[in-house]
Amino acid sequence: MNKETDKLELLSHNISITERQNIQISGVTKIDSFDNEEFLLETSMGPLGIKGKDLEIIKLDTYQGTIMIKGVIDAFSYFDSSKTKKENSMISRLFK
Repeated sequence: MNKETDKLELLSHNISITERQNIQISGVTKIDSFDNEEFLLETSMGPLGIKGKDLEIIKLDTYQGTIMIKGVIDAFSYFDSSKTKKENSMISRLFK
């Protein structure tokens, strides 16, 4: 494989939610933190937060940059990429 093809695949970012219980995300570059109620991910389109209940990783492919998460999905949102991850996490937790 050549590096340009790999970069193009990494830049492709998609989110698919099935019945609010399964979420598949491509274009994931890093997992900042996760627990059973919140995931903080870095994607090719910016930081992404997912909130829910009983969240767990079903499949993680670091080579392709994809992740599958199951649980009850309550919300997901992109954060301003100019702020740091810790600022986003603390602000979101303060204003729940």
